[in-house]
Amino acid sequence: MLKEIPKPLTILDIGGTVDFWKAMNFNEPDVRIILLNLEETPNVSAPFVSVKGDATNLKEFADQSVDIVFSNSVIEHLYTWENQQKMAKEVQRVGKYHFIQTPNYWFPIEPHWVFPFFQFFPKRIQYWLTQHFQLGHIPRKPNFEDARRQVDEIKLLSKREYAQLFPESILYMEKICRI
Repeated sequence: MLKEIPKPLTILDIGGTVDFWKAMNFNEPDVRIILLNLEETPNVSAPFVSVKGDATNLKEFADQSVDIVFSNSVIEHLYTWENQQKMAKEVQRVGKYHFIQTPNYWFPIEPHWVFPFFQFFPKRIQYWLTQHFQLGHIPRKPNFEDARRQVDEIKLLSKREYAQLFPESILYMEKICRI
């Protein structure tokens, strides 16, 4: 998709890391990548720039000031639908184009806990499991408040919700099996 956009260009990567781009073997000339995180990443070098910021309030950026806003699995970590709406609005305000990836609520294995149907369990069971077991990428949180905070941080989106957040966008669905 990048090949169709004239260079030079700027990508704002919300929640991004240098390691991610290196793992993707990204090596496009004339592309500047701004990594936006809650804390600035020290010691980054070209083509990367690191800035401290908040995905729900991209006040550092003017309207349509970046070519592409990219984010890989951040929008589901914003605790509330209201925060997800704020991020979506900011993404569309700041970027000429955007590519926002997130796991699907209806996928049978919850991708953070890597546990079948975890997202469908009542919150009290999710808290209990998080407090008593390390599951997937989520370390065990022996303190109840830490377990609650961890569970409440993640709000997976359905296709319908995603379409509400990005009504003018093309939605691409990843498939793991094609029959």
